[in-house]
Amino acid sequence: MFETIHYNVQDGVAWLRLNRPDKLNAFIAQMNREIKEAVKEASVDETVRCIVITGEGRAFCSGQDLSDVNEGMDHGQVLRSHYGPMMKQIMKCEKPIIAAVNGVAAGAGFSLALACDFRLASEKASFVNAFIHVGLIPDSGNLYFLSKVVGHAKAAEISILGEKVLAEQALQMGLVTKVISLETWETEIEKFAVQLANMPTKAIGLIKRYLTLANDLPFDSYLEREAEGQRIAGLTSDHREGVTSFLEKRKPIFTGK
Repeated sequence: MFETIHYNVQDGVAWLRLNRPDKLNAFIAQMNREIKEAVKEASVDETVRCIVITGEGRAFCSGQDLSDVNEGMDHGQVLRSHYGPMMKQIMKCEKPIIAAVNGVAAGAGFSLALACDFRLASEKASFVNAFIHVGLIPDSGNLYFLSKVVGHAKAAEISILGEKVLAEQALQMGLVTKVISLETWETEIEKFAVQLANMPTKAIGLIKRYLTLANDLPFDSYLEREAEGQRIAGLTSDHREGVTSFLEKRKPIFTGK
């Protein structure tokens, strides 16, 4: 079905692997489209309760494939046609998404990692807002996400100076959730993903939704929306299981329903 990515589902986890390793998984229009389609598929698949995005080979994603760029290109239209729809689909997804950053995440590849809920970094991972080096601004929602993750001043520093942020530096500034050694990389990513897949999926989706609303609504309006969200969460089977397991002094078995 897909040519520029590998996609499979196992143990409640949808694995989406960028598959242009000879190009450091650089974006082309087809890859933008296939990522969007894969995330959409995972979003509606009831067997999927967590999504992992990672890269084949030694890079996560090096950004736009510059061999596809020409002088007459309307960069704004490229964003509207290819990157925007991909990023919107990721933002619409109410299942937890992990960026397993196995190597460099540069340019729009950095943006892709930022759009995910968790960033797990290999000790060899790095992040770079490379746009400044070709006279462009960070795109694909980069500054929108980055400023929220690390704050205005640090986002400006990363974007204007365009310097590489190594894995341990990223951890210190809160850019990544954890740094994982090469020896335990596959095991730790799978463990983290399965842990999320076994959590109350609908509650996670509501948390994602209301974190976004928290930035946009006045407090009184937010509290009203929050109450509606809690009403929805309270009607789930996972809420009933959580209460029952607490009273029975056992570990809960959540089904994502």
